Amino acid sequence: MTPSVWFAILIARMRICLLVFSLLVLPVFAVKGLEISGKKIPVDYVEGLNAALVKSGDNARELRAAFGRISPGEVAGLAFLIAHMPERDLVTLTSNYLVENMQWAYKARAQFPWAQAIDEELFFNDVLPYASINERRDAWRKDFFTRFSPLVKDCKTPGEAAQVLNKKMWSIVGVSYHASKRPKPDQSPYESIEARFASCSGLSVLLIDACRSVGVPARFVGTPLWSNKRGNHSWVEVWDGSQWQFTGACEYNPAGLGKAWFAGNAAKAVKDDPRHAIYASSWAKAETRFPLVWDLGIDYVHAKNVTDRYVGKKTNRVFIDLLAHPGGVRVAADVEVFCKGKRVASGRTRDSTNDTNDMFGIALRSGDEHELRVLLSDADVLIRKFRPNGKEDERIELFIEKRQ
Repeated sequence: MTPSVWFAILIARMRICLLVFSLLVLPVFAVKGLEISGKKIPVDYVEGLNAALVKSGDNARELRAAFGRISPGEVAGLAFLIAHMPERDLVTLTSNYLVENMQWAYKARAQFPWAQAIDEELFFNDVLPYASINERRDAWRKDFFTRFSPLVKDCKTPGEAAQVLNKKMWSIVGVSYHASKRPKPDQSPYESIEARFASCSGLSVLLIDACRSVGVPARFVGTPLWSNKRGNHSWVEVWDGSQWQFTGACEYNPAGLGKAWFAGNAAKAVKDDPRHAIYASSWAKAETRFPLVWDLGIDYVHAKNVTDRYVGKKTNRVFIDLLAHPGGVRVAADVEVFCKGKRVASGRTRDSTNDTNDMFGIALRSGDEHELRVLLSDADVLIRKFRPNGKEDERIELFIEKRQ
């Protein structure tokens, strides 16, 4: 036998030994016969947890240490969290971070009746996770529980609690929408609070975390591109006690959940077109991944295609933007629309604090001349005339200062 042949056989045997070690010895080392730090791991999570611990490399000691610092009733939740955790977190998160997240999530579950009423699957997937998409991993759970639990202490349902949070939390955190002043789209909660501005995505992350901090199941929802090609959008779904309901973050609607300016656009989503479908995030591995338009290379945010829940009766509307002057900023004002001397609609135009796709929308007859009456004050009314042309989702710009 030549030296080269002998060396090749030696290498092959070493590879076989390493394979046996990884398949048999590492799993036993990782979970110690279905136990970690003296805590028995539920059988349903052993395989996924074992694979996650191998992926975590040197950080496995931090993940295992977390099990030793939680109560037996929290073990299944932590096992679920780690089993579905993206690799970026497996190799970086500390036991301190995980333990704090677990303890305050279960504290909310014990304190609020709606959190006690939801099943384990819903709690694990839509309350327990510390992140929604690819945002920075902030330790928000304890802080948000302290800030927001007093707001919802008298609420009876998770839907009511979500409405209260969406109405009152923004003045507490000091964050509002702005399309250009926000540093980036995928901000973490504290990045948004520091910047004081956020996109629809950053606002959604904030509202989701606020909801989860008080035991309200919430998830990140959005579309990569509206079917009318007017950009992407993100929003929130919350569990109201019986079903998922949508709401716009920082867009409290007194009419209740399931009411938002984007409902008409969502009704025209296309389930089988990945560009125009609607997705809901999931911590557990799901049917597809969430297409994050700011980084389409990210493949670890799991998602469900929920387009069917939104597609319904399609209505054609006219969208009116009131600007200070041509090329100027959007102006929010109370307005009335008249046609042939009769008032046919009223409402309020939007300004730069609203999403750029959020406009005063109404159904109007095409071809007829209309008047937009802008109520500047009790005695000052500005009139601008316009004529809808009947195009689908027509956008009309009117100006406070007339064209030169």
